[in-house]
Amino acid sequence: MYKVGIITASDKGSIGEREDLSGKIISDILKNNGYIIEKYIILPDDEEKLLHEMIAMADDLKVDLILTTGGTGFGQRDRTPEATLRAIDRLTPGISEAIRAYSLQITPRAMLSRATSGIRNQTLIINLPGSPKAVQESLEYILATLPHGLEVLKGQAHECSR
Repeated sequence: MYKVGIITASDKGSIGEREDLSGKIISDILKNNGYIIEKYIILPDDEEKLLHEMIAMADDLKVDLILTTGGTGFGQRDRTPEATLRAIDRLTPGISEAIRAYSLQITPRAMLSRATSGIRNQTLIINLPGSPKAVQESLEYILATLPHGLEVLKGQAHECSR
C-alpha cells in the first residue's frame, strides 16, 4: 500500500530516558491498516534535525506519508511545526484543522496545539500530538480519509472537494 516514515520528537526519548509509546501506536495502527513502515526514528526536539529527517524521508526514501508525534506544544523546544513548515512546498490546513476540531470535542487543551501539515513533492507530512491517547484518537479520526488524499497526491485518483 503506502510507505510511511514516522518521526518522534522527544529529547528524553532520543536518549532512552523515556519509552516512545506514541510512535509505537502510530506504527501499530498503520501496520494493522496495510501501510508499510519504511522508517521509524526518535529524534531530539531540534528543528534542524527534524527538518533534515523530513527532507530525507521525502526526497531520498520517497515515502508517501510522514507522521510526526511530539513537539507541537508551547514548550521552548517544541519546534516540529517550524521544521515541517520549512520542509513543505504546500500547506494542507484542513487536516490539522480537522484534528484540532475533533480533539476539541474531547479536551479544550486541543486549542493549544500548533500542529501543521503539508506536502513536499509527493509526500504528505502531518504533525500529530505527543501524548499516546491523543495520537491514537487523532490518527484513527483521519485514517479513513488518508488513502484518498494520497491517491490524489500520486495522480491515481481525481480530487473531489466533497
